[in-house]
Amino acid sequence: MTTFNKIFADPEALVPLLDEHRAQGKIIVFGNGCFDLLHVGHVRYLDAAKALGNILVIAVNTEASIRTNPHREAPINPCEERMEVIAALEAVSYVVPLEAALPIPLIELFRPHIQAKGTDYTLEKMPERFAVENCGGRIEFVGDDKTHSSSALRRALDDRK
Repeated sequence: MTTFNKIFADPEALVPLLDEHRAQGKIIVFGNGCFDLLHVGHVRYLDAAKALGNILVIAVNTEASIRTNPHREAPINPCEERMEVIAALEAVSYVVPLEAALPIPLIELFRPHIQAKGTDYTLEKMPERFAVENCGGRIEFVGDDKTHSSSALRRALDDRK
């Protein structure tokens, strides 16, 4: 599958494929994030998420969804380019944009078996937890211990100026 065949600008268009995978007994894993400056923490998270199942769907935050969080910096790279980079990784099966502040609408649409979250989260810090559970899914915390971040990369680059 080519990188561009993995990208679904309209998440609803992915549903029939996921239904087909589900009918074949495949485990669907869902994850999300900004993925602005790709780093080893992202790769470890995505590889660990894929290891939980057969199909890994990643939602990439759009600029509009990032603006809803006052603690997030605006991304350097546009959403379409971030989606293309994530889609190029072997672990990732499909990529969709995340337009909402939270991934709840996509969780309800895709009904994943598992939602993969980074190790910097806890069940108490996850407003989408109930959407996952209501769809019959479970949450798994994966990846490294969050010693890498796009924000840290930005600071390191700024320090070099």
